[in-house]
Amino acid sequence: MSFHFCRLLLVLFAVRILSGCRSAEDEPLIADYAYFPLETGRYVIYDVQENKYTLNAGPVQRTYQLKEVIGSTYADVTGQTAYRLIRYRRSTTSQPWQADSVWSARLVNNEAIRTENGQDFVSLLFPISNELSWNGNRHNAFDQNDYQARNVGQPYRVLDKQFNETVTVAAQDDSTLVLQDKHIDVYARQIGLIHRERTYLQFCTATPSCIGKNQIDYGIRQVYNIQTYGKE
Repeated sequence: MSFHFCRLLLVLFAVRILSGCRSAEDEPLIADYAYFPLETGRYVIYDVQENKYTLNAGPVQRTYQLKEVIGSTYADVTGQTAYRLIRYRRSTTSQPWQADSVWSARLVNNEAIRTENGQDFVSLLFPISNELSWNGNRHNAFDQNDYQARNVGQPYRVLDKQFNETVTVAAQDDSTLVLQDKHIDVYARQIGLIHRERTYLQFCTATPSCIGKNQIDYGIRQVYNIQTYGKE
């Protein structure tokens, strides 16, 4: 066997080893993409409940359904492939869907990014692990907001539906005598977002007697719960 042939075999062997290592490193990242599936035609329908609070008035409660459909792909301003998120809304199941808005989503390297109302948010960071933290606002002009992954791979129940593998993302989960600020998302493998809570409540501080009584001056609580999902 010639020297050059032996050298070629060693080079090919080294390349194969390196390729195998790279694939092994990428496997957890790619597998976790399933928590943020992007495929044209996929849809999710949510039951949404909103409570709005204002001073000197009773709370205003609204319930409705929101349907989010993954549309066609396009190249965003950075040249990355993004998917349109076409959103529809209706007050009751007997009503036809009405166009609501168009958002977008994309997977870029190890980030799952949703563009909501023109602002980019890093919804998930891959590979996912418990207590993994990242700045969800790193692609927008808002102040830093540290997201944290919790309960990775654990089951989660939304009303009467059980999801076996989920991850909870807490962007805010603060509660004091004067304020409650909660921002929680739950993602299920192969489905995506299944539960969302947005709560911002300012409690009464006008008199000593109302402090600590959870008397709401103003704010909003919005909860999304998955109702059904599939592919059109």
